[in-house]
Amino acid sequence: MEELKAEINTDNLPRHIAVIMDGNGRWAKQHGKPRVFGHQSGVKAVRETTEAAAELGIEYLTLYAFSTENWNRPKFEVNALMALLVETIRKEVKTLNKNNIRLAAIGDLDKLPGKSQKALQKAIEDTAGNDRMTLVLALNYSAKWEIMNAVKSLAKEVEAGKLNADELDETDFADALATKGMPDPELLIRTSGETRISNFLLWQIAYSELYFTPTFWPDFRKDDLYKAILDYQNRERRFGKISEQLSKG
Repeated sequence: MEELKAEINTDNLPRHIAVIMDGNGRWAKQHGKPRVFGHQSGVKAVRETTEAAAELGIEYLTLYAFSTENWNRPKFEVNALMALLVETIRKEVKTLNKNNIRLAAIGDLDKLPGKSQKALQKAIEDTAGNDRMTLVLALNYSAKWEIMNAVKSLAKEVEAGKLNADELDETDFADALATKGMPDPELLIRTSGETRISNFLLWQIAYSELYFTPTFWPDFRKDDLYKAILDYQNRERRFGKISEQLSKG
């Protein structure tokens, strides 16, 4: 573990890492357990990944915890997920404060069950003064929902005469998104071997480096995060330019 960590160039860290935590159900099936067991086992991966990111100096870590499409899963699984969310948030506040980590959330949070909303809001308030890293939970989140929300918000501003439609730019649009004030993720990680974006941060990941690993989320540990960051550091980020332009710059 320490060997991999030592290879990381701390002068070239992504400011923001986003993670699609995938494979809990398949991991549980491999172990002959119900899907809920996979979600419970994934909590350790959340803890390790959060601690590792904070130790390295990552500023923002966004975890895709529950999508709007996840409501279509069996009712028992959804209820168990919501109960686990409340329990985990309550348990982890002490650790977040100990590590000086602030909790934030993005998504259509008003649609979450009352208990989940209360636990989440309390944890956000209890960690508001921390400034080492921001852990962002994407809950009841969908990039299409977020983009439509931004469009409606800007349309209302234009209609009210507060904005000129012809002068709208990318900054105005980004400021209308749920991630306002956060840098875009430079690195997006997805576990479990799937190679989809699954309606996650579609605007924000326009130039993100994508890293896919076959590891199921419950097995994801600090070393796995280090491998993803090392892979990121070995890539040339051109943003539409060619290599020669970058070397001159």
